[in-house]
Amino acid sequence: MSKAITTTVSARGPADHEVRDQIVAAATEHFSRYGYEKTTVSDLAKAIGFSKAYIYKFFESKQAIGEMICANCLRDIEAQVRAAVDGVDRPPEKLRRMFKAVVEESLRLFSEDRKLYEIATSAVTERWQAVLTHEERIRQLLHEILREGRETGEFERKTPLDEAARAIYLVLHPYVNPLLLQHSFDYTDEAPAQLSSLVLRSLSP
Repeated sequence: MSKAITTTVSARGPADHEVRDQIVAAATEHFSRYGYEKTTVSDLAKAIGFSKAYIYKFFESKQAIGEMICANCLRDIEAQVRAAVDGVDRPPEKLRRMFKAVVEESLRLFSEDRKLYEIATSAVTERWQAVLTHEERIRQLLHEILREGRETGEFERKTPLDEAARAIYLVLHPYVNPLLLQHSFDYTDEAPAQLSSLVLRSLSP
């Protein structure tokens, strides 16, 4: 199994500094109103009431701020998906719950605020570390469910575990990646049930 992944964000100053949280909160509100791409650090400094130089004490760039906002959103998704999976015992139902939660939570966070959606698209396009970490954690969760299903005799064991996890992740990918998600809105109602059923049939021992 892959090693645990930790999110790396380019931030300065003490990690738990309350000013950093204040900047992130203000930036989230500002980006949601005016958009990420159109906002400069100077605009942000003026809106927050800090000097540009002071913001740079905590973040080396606008991207570093955006990446922390993105990481927070993705951690919300991961928490909800994990809660859905942990709420049931059998691996097949865990897989169904995972598909459903990934689609629902991705839609909620990436569709409700179109301005913040810009951060998500920038993050995916530029392959920010927060995105790479999120994708790896989703794959790790799939890996855990598949391993448990094999141990209980509910999933086949012929396919190498890593290969199976990667293949199932590719099925989920259009609903994990916000650039692809916007082209999948017409299928989000039926996709979780249909795709998870198809995957589970392929996993039958």
